[in-house]
Amino acid sequence: MATSTVSRTRPSRPARRPRRRPAIRIRRQLPASPWLFAAPGLLITGAFILYPFVSTVLNAFTDRRTLIPGQFVGLANFRELLHDDMFWIGLRNSALYVLGVVPALVLLPLLLALLVQKNIPGITFFRSAFYTPVVASIVVVGLIWVWLLDERGLVNSLLETIGVGKVGFLSDQWLLLLSAMAVTVWKGLGYYMIIYLAALANVPRELHEAAAVDGAGPVRRFRTVTVPAIRSTMVLVAALSSVSAFKVFSEVYLLASPSGGPAGEDTTLVMLVQRTGTGLTGRVGYASAISLVVFAVTVALMLLVLRADRREET
Repeated sequence: MATSTVSRTRPSRPARRPRRRPAIRIRRQLPASPWLFAAPGLLITGAFILYPFVSTVLNAFTDRRTLIPGQFVGLANFRELLHDDMFWIGLRNSALYVLGVVPALVLLPLLLALLVQKNIPGITFFRSAFYTPVVASIVVVGLIWVWLLDERGLVNSLLETIGVGKVGFLSDQWLLLLSAMAVTVWKGLGYYMIIYLAALANVPRELHEAAAVDGAGPVRRFRTVTVPAIRSTMVLVAALSSVSAFKVFSEVYLLASPSGGPAGEDTTLVMLVQRTGTGLTGRVGYASAISLVVFAVTVALMLLVLRADRREET
């Protein structure tokens, strides 16, 4: 008897549909969104930089005092500056400060960077030691130097021991100014050394090797290879140090006291601004006029440095 085979077919399953990914909704960016992110920085800049600058410019043409709004007086404050002996003393001291500090802060940190750029055992300690004065508080640094240079300080004690006698570092007009310059240079060496180290790391070593093959010594390689390669950095250091030197305040204030040294002969322009514009009877308008002069001179210094660099390039 023949057996018939019945083929059972399984019911076909419906094909699975591919899962649809959820549609990403792109929200339209509001036109004001970038301004919302920039708003905190703009508010801080406007409150602490733009507003004080505009206020200083407006006050310079008024006779405003600390508790008195004042009235518009035109160029009267600037005319008074021309006949103010303390203004000319402050301008002289600030200019001498630039002449004494800027060359030292351009050359000495470069030489220091050349000494510490090599990777030798223990060089990290010296790099940290040279940078330590930068992070130290200027008040602490000033008090330390006052303790060192005072008539009963450590330096005069050593000079007396060797028979030289006391030196009036803080009582003589010019020695006090030179002492303040020394403090500024000592504190700024490490900061500008770091800037030079970053620039020296980008000087191609092949240039030094090629110069050495041609018979150039260390001094000639420094003059013909290193200096041209880091000229832009030297200009930057000159601009930064000249602006900070002309606006010097803390070093002279701490060493010379608020009076500005003997008979006020070591007063700088920024010290004159602080002395004139503070207190219950402070002449805010007159101090603002001095501040505008300081601003104009610092801008002129930067432009002179940049122009000199362009002349050397051409």
